[in-house]
Amino acid sequence: MSTSLRPDRDAVALAVSGLLGGLLLWRLGLHTQGGRPFSAPWITLVPVTAMAAAELLRRNAPRTALTIGVLALVADQFTRGSLATVLMFTDVMYAAALYGTPAAARRLPVATLLVTVASTIGFLAWFRRPEALLIGLVIGLVSFIPALTGVSVRSHRTAADAARLAAAQTARLAEMDRIQAVVAERARMARELHDMVANHLSAVAIHSTAALSIDDPETSRNALKVIRENSVEGLAEMRRLIGLLREGGEDGAPAAAPTLASLDSLVEQANVNGAAGGLVCVLEDARPVEAGPLPTPVELAAYRIVQESLTNALKHAAPGPVTVRLGLADEVLTVEVTSVSGSRPGPTAPGSGAGLVGMRERVALLGGTFAAGAEPDGGGTTLWRVRAELPVRERESRE
Repeated sequence: MSTSLRPDRDAVALAVSGLLGGLLLWRLGLHTQGGRPFSAPWITLVPVTAMAAAELLRRNAPRTALTIGVLALVADQFTRGSLATVLMFTDVMYAAALYGTPAAARRLPVATLLVTVASTIGFLAWFRRPEALLIGLVIGLVSFIPALTGVSVRSHRTAADAARLAAAQTARLAEMDRIQAVVAERARMARELHDMVANHLSAVAIHSTAALSIDDPETSRNALKVIRENSVEGLAEMRRLIGLLREGGEDGAPAAAPTLASLDSLVEQANVNGAAGGLVCVLEDARPVEAGPLPTPVELAAYRIVQESLTNALKHAAPGPVTVRLGLADEVLTVEVTSVSGSRPGPTAPGSGAGLVGMRERVALLGGTFAAGAEPDGGGTTLWRVRAELPVRERESRE
């Protein structure tokens, strides 16, 4: 026998239990009818055995199992009958609709319904008594209902498989979108860092030329001081750049790096964009008044963190204040953006998670710390807080 026709464990269990049930009913003398042409009690076991054999083929050969089951059920009508034969036939019909071909699944409910209707009309016309309707009801319960149930279960399984496949494809597409977003962000960061390194090298070249061409000790000293500062900052930024450069990056036009001085206009624009959603953006700059400009990578990273946090607030925050706080202490710049966490009426934009990844990478490049998440404010409101601590000086590396 081919391995494809080998009955599974469930089919064997159903066949054995059905056969044992039929034997028990036969031994107790319980039958479904009497006065049949073959009234010997032992003949009742023949349809029971044939139906049990059909149960073995219910999944691997449903058409064959249904054929054997129909013949066994018809043969059972010429004997004293067994309830086990009828019950096993309902399972065979159910399995034929569930495991059979798609064409069989479409035809079986229609065919059994027609048989049920025709049998009901025929017996009603023959007996001319309302009780004949019960015969049609029994035929429907034995044939039409199991077939309809099998088709329903099959439809649900097909829909579930399709939903799982769609979910898997959606997950793959979302992962591809996330990866592409991260790659694009890293390429853009690499271009920005490259422009900064080029500026430092240009300054080194200019001041070294001045130191060589002008024979003045003070001018040479000042030039060497500038050269050293730019060399140290350029080397630090180059170390960050090495981890981000990759082949195939697009060459973009150089752009001026935004600074913290541009945050006022950024917050003002965020207020305009978020007015319809009930957002009020506020900038709280707690840095000392005498604090001068910070290194360009620090100001650029801080600006981009605020920019992305405001963008996320416009996408996801509930109506309420959006506060941007800046602080500077112990040569560490603190950037914190808080907004009300929740939902708001109107359309919202889905997030891919690339923004948080980009902010985390920017902070990691400067050796700082980054945290983002929801937390209660103590007044019953949940806030979404983004906090970054950025060292304003390059940490000394070991020689």
